[in-house]
Amino acid sequence: MAWTPLELAANLMTAICIFLAGRNNVHTWWTGLVGCVLFAALFYTSQLYADVTLQLFFFVTGVIGWLNWADTKDKPSLPITQAPYATVAGMTGVAILIAALYGWILHRYTDAYAPWVDSLVLTLSVMAQLLLVRRNVQTWPAWLIVNTLSVPLFWSRELYLTSVLYGFFWINALISWRSWIKLSTKQEVV
Repeated sequence: MAWTPLELAANLMTAICIFLAGRNNVHTWWTGLVGCVLFAALFYTSQLYADVTLQLFFFVTGVIGWLNWADTKDKPSLPITQAPYATVAGMTGVAILIAALYGWILHRYTDAYAPWVDSLVLTLSVMAQLLLVRRNVQTWPAWLIVNTLSVPLFWSRELYLTSVLYGFFWINALISWRSWIKLSTKQEVV
């Protein structure tokens, strides 16, 4: 099981990012930006083009998230909240529809590996990231689904370290989900 320096670096930076996100720490964003650049290069070499697109999206939303979460003299950071059910249901429906379309495009016009699963990972990750940027608790169950799909996808491309890391992300999402529910409840009481 040989890891490339690129895969190792991408995993290290992203592991730090995800750990910090679960702990509601603003430093999640700059570490995530570095991880995005590294993973975009790795996924391109593995023909996981939807995941390359996803890294570009993560980079842009990482900048936005950093601004939203940062306390400044002009504004406090966003609180952790629950997104309305209708919002999450609508986002999920849109994510599935776009995944079907993008999967078909990748299947038809590229040499993409697993275009349907890769596309679903892309669109559900977009949904989860948008919830994370807004500090919505529902980000964590969405990440659970993404990680459940990602582990076997990355393993099948012999990205073993990345696959194992996403297994740890799955565990982190469970822990973070519980933590964020507690934090949001404390904020409501105050």
